[in-house]
Amino acid sequence: MSVHRTPRNVVALAAVCLSALMLGLEISSIPAILPTLEQVLPADFRELQWIMNAYTIAMTTWLMAMGALADRFGRKRVFLAGIGVFGAASLICGLAASAALLIAARFLQGTSAAAMLACQIAVLSHQFRDGPDRGVAFGWWGIIFGIGLGFGPLVGGAIVALSTWHWVFLIHAVLAVGAMLLARAGVEESSDPHAVRIDLAGMVTLSLAVFCLVFLITRGQALSPDDPAGLVTAAIGALSVAAFVAVEIRTVRPMFDFRAFRIRRFSGALIGASGMNFSFWPFVIYVPIHFQAVLGLDSVGAGLALLAYTLPTLFVPPVAEALLRRHGPHRVIPLGLFTIGLGFVLMRAATAADPASWAALLPGCLLAGAGLGLTNTPVTNTATAAVPAERAGMASGMDMSARMISLAINIALMGVILVQGIRASLARLLPQAEAGLLDRLAETIAAGNLTAGVPGGIELGAVAGREALLHGFGWVMLYAAFCAWAMAALSLAVFGHRPVLVEADGRV
Repeated sequence: MSVHRTPRNVVALAAVCLSALMLGLEISSIPAILPTLEQVLPADFRELQWIMNAYTIAMTTWLMAMGALADRFGRKRVFLAGIGVFGAASLICGLAASAALLIAARFLQGTSAAAMLACQIAVLSHQFRDGPDRGVAFGWWGIIFGIGLGFGPLVGGAIVALSTWHWVFLIHAVLAVGAMLLARAGVEESSDPHAVRIDLAGMVTLSLAVFCLVFLITRGQALSPDDPAGLVTAAIGALSVAAFVAVEIRTVRPMFDFRAFRIRRFSGALIGASGMNFSFWPFVIYVPIHFQAVLGLDSVGAGLALLAYTLPTLFVPPVAEALLRRHGPHRVIPLGLFTIGLGFVLMRAATAADPASWAALLPGCLLAGAGLGLTNTPVTNTATAAVPAERAGMASGMDMSARMISLAINIALMGVILVQGIRASLARLLPQAEAGLLDRLAETIAAGNLTAGVPGGIELGAVAGREALLHGFGWVMLYAAFCAWAMAALSLAVFGHRPVLVEADGRV
């Protein structure tokens, strides 16, 4: 690959790619160390969920806002601020001595990650406007992001094996220094000249709506008249959604421009963005538990096994960009989502193998990863190219918000489905057990502890615990497959049957 070789553009691309590497590593290396965090902090299953979800909720909460701030005050300025805060937050994460402090620091880390991610795409869209250069730049961005995502599990497991879990976070404080130096030297300042006001009302209402929804799902219990806190949270969330829609419709320069949904290719791309995060990415949070608790792998072994799931995201993006230019997003994005779903069907079939093995899961993992690679960069390129260049920050914010909102929701949903699948298996094994005790035992097993007892005297053998965990994972895999295929069908319908090809100027 080559890019338009002005020195500044090359340095800017290096800055964007290094920050993308940091984000990729931070997403995929943490699941590999969750079993370690459960023991050393210590942390229960819900705290482990929040260690992941605090990051994704913060990204979701602030992503649209960061895109709007970047449009208003300058993308380079916001990008540099995001890198600096990300490095500082990573330092706090690495020094955390409790689950509560780590969760709080992860929220700060996710907030700064939102600034980095929103600006990455806007910077590439601004500095690489020619069709071939734009495609190559986004291709490199996808490859480097894929390296972080692909090798993150191995990096996390290796760091825990060779040193301590703290360095999984501390390494980003070092990388942030290099990213800031590159960004200062290479990134051109750009902004939207029409963005003269900050959509504060939109930021607040969207933040409240997302937080309330994810909080309710993560609790894992249905609303009832005996649950005033849940009812109040649900009411606040519903009012926030209504207020957000009302505010954005009336705002002259909204951060979430509903008029963009009139563009079929933009809407189809956002459905693709959501589809990946209804299936592939939330599952990466839980699959290390499967590898370690069911297959008996250590942290390094689990990291190596997870490469089969994530490494295709490294190799497939250049192929995806070539297919996008030749066949258009109306074919490539639905194909990618369908492939993800097929991968989960194969993984679900592999759980029936006796004995369970990594080799049985390998074909499904590879296929799901290839589907992700086919979908990821075409979604981003299509969404940002579908709107005027001066609204690139808004478009990238909507794209990434679709990803992060669906990711945050589905991390919580998959956790609930996993626990309920385990509980259903336990109910057959322990028919006399009380409902509350089954719930606590299911959460214990979901965290990877197959033999621990819970208050009330219930203890479970490793074989029964493994069976229950496999049953729960079977439910999760079927859910992921259904979501990927449903989103594939929906995106195909939204794109329509007319060809949508990428032109020489990079537009679609």
